[in-house]
Amino acid sequence: MLLFVGLGNPTPNSENNRHNIGFKIIDAINKKFSLSKQKPKFKGLLTTGEIEGEKVYAIKPLTFMNNSGICIRELLEYFKIDAEDVIVFHDDLDVEFGKIKAKFGGSSAGHNGIASIDKFISKEYSRIRIGIGKPKGNIEVGDFVLQNFDDDEMTELEKITTNITESLDILVKKKLDLFSSTVNNK
Repeated sequence: MLLFVGLGNPTPNSENNRHNIGFKIIDAINKKFSLSKQKPKFKGLLTTGEIEGEKVYAIKPLTFMNNSGICIRELLEYFKIDAEDVIVFHDDLDVEFGKIKAKFGGSSAGHNGIASIDKFISKEYSRIRIGIGKPKGNIEVGDFVLQNFDDDEMTELEKITTNITESLDILVKKKLDLFSSTVNNK
């Protein structure tokens, strides 16, 4: 069993924010793999299905970014899923826009959603860090991540999302390095 988690904020005006890239990835996975209809459960929107013969749960926490761990812990406890079977998709300022870095464990690097997950389930899970780049000019980081992607970025985001979903078979096998290189070289 695997749990895919997409981080974001559940308000309508947040839909195209940089911080909501995780939600966009979960929506794309749900669509490509025809996972079940989203249902409100465990303080999130949950879907289920099968990918490459593996039972998969996918969730978008509705607890807001900074409390994402609450939702995930409830789901893990209920379904008896181990933390190492969790794969979290999230935005990352320290990664160039459009690039993907996958890793297991590590620090939150100041990402409040990741810090919340670390607090509630441990650091022993996989992270798919999706680059949003750094703010240009005098914009504060908090304001930057809550800004919408511009039109060019949205076009590029569609390509990134497609590359991720087309390479999901590698991720399901937890081959993180191969997944990163495959997605980045498409």
